[in-house]
Formats: sequence, C-alpha cells, structure tokens
Amino acid sequence: MRTLGFSMLMLVLVLCLLLGPYIILLAASFGEKALLQFPPQGFTLSWYSKLFGMRMFIDALKTSLLIGIASTLTGLVFGVPAAYATARFSSKWKGLVKLIFLSPAIVPGLVIGYSLLRFFVLIGGFPILIGLYLGHVALVFPYTIRVVLASLKNLDPSIDEAAISLGAAPWKVLFRVVLPNIRSGIIAAFILAFITSFNNVPVSMFLTGPGVTMLPVQMLSYVEYYYDPTIAALSTLLILLTVVIVQIVEKTLGLSQYF
Repeated sequence: MRTLGFSMLMLVLVLCLLLGPYIILLAASFGEKALLQFPPQGFTLSWYSKLFGMRMFIDALKTSLLIGIASTLTGLVFGVPAAYATARFSSKWKGLVKLIFLSPAIVPGLVIGYSLLRFFVLIGGFPILIGLYLGHVALVFPYTIRVVLASLKNLDPSIDEAAISLGAAPWKVLFRVVLPNIRSGIIAAFILAFITSFNNVPVSMFLTGPGVTMLPVQMLSYVEYYYDPTIAALSTLLILLTVVIVQIVEKTLGLSQYF
C-alpha cells in the first residue's frame, strides 16, 4: 500500500509539472489587465477578439500553414519510398543510410538552421519562401521515415513477395499493395511532420526574412516588445488545436502505435 501511495504521489507531481504551465497560460489569457500575470485579475475575452484582428499573426499563420503542408507532403513523397527501400532491402550500408536519413532529428536545430541559412540563402541565393520550404522538407523528412518504418515493420513482407510472384511490377506492389496497408501510418506521419514543421523555431528563425515570417517566430518577436495576454490567448488556441487533432487521429487511427 505504501508503494502504491508513493507511486500515486509521483504521478500527481508529474502531472502537475506537465500540465501546470498550460493551466497557468490558459488562466492568464482571460485576465483584464494588459499584463501577463497569474493569478489573473478579472475575466475578459477581449484578448481573443484582439488576436483575430492582428494582421501580423494572421499572415504568419498563413505562411506556417503553407510551409507546413507543402513540406510535409514533399517529405512523404520522398520519405515513403525511402522507408520502403530501407525496410525491405538488405545491404551492408543500410545502417549508415538510415543514420543519414534520421540525422536532421539528431543534430541540434540551431546547427541545422545556420547550415541551411549558409547554403540556401547566402550561397544558393534562394528566395526566402523557397528556402523556408526546402529547410522544412529537410526538417520533417526523418519524422516521415521513422513513422513509415514503424508501420512497415507491422506489415508482413510475404504480402509483397506474393504480389511479386503473381507478376506485379515493383511500383505496383508499392502503390497497390503496400500503401493501402500502411495508410494509417502515412496519415500519422503527416500529422507528426506537420506539427513539427508548424511549431519549429530554430530553423524558421534562421530562414525567415522581410515580409515572410513563421508564426512561432512572430510570437517570439511580439513578446520582445509586449507583455500582454495576447500571446497567452494565441498559445492557448494552438495548444487546444494540437490536442484536438492528435486526439482525433489517436481515436481513429491509433497514433501511439507508430511511436
């Protein structure tokens, strides 16, 4: 009984540590004073109404959605065949290739952002939007590889062999046999990669420029000059949106089985 009581106490402490900042942020977003504080004084929804009228956040949100969706789709287009090749074909270089594919998820984001800045902008001369897009493709690629690989591990390789033995071409096996069977994993990869791209700060901070800003970077810039509950309101909306999306995918596809 003492062990159970101690475990429950640790569970409560961990939950408070994890959920406490979000609860404070939620409460602070309803404060009446133009100051981000906890506990808040009064109750108002004016910060939420103000938020929807701020052009800087609306434009940054559009850019984040555009870059996030475009980079995620591109990552899937290249990541699914790469994951299939990695999972199904044996080679002495397989471990090295897999390490290279997953390296953007291992290297610190600041290093990746600075490297991409030097390559795409200072050396390649790419436009800011194109540089952001290519940078986020490199950012989300390892996540698509990881999730699709996990999905392929649950798919019996004999299904591929049966299709090939019946005369199906390799590309038909991939598109007509493999992809329909790992559809849930592909959707889970899309959700994870999109959230990773949308919430990224280090890479986006290095690659943004005049007139093109991602939402997280715009939020950081706003906090440098203002300390009102507007950021708390925006953060609360983003948290709720992320939780709703993840819960929907978890209930319909079982997202947790791919991580």
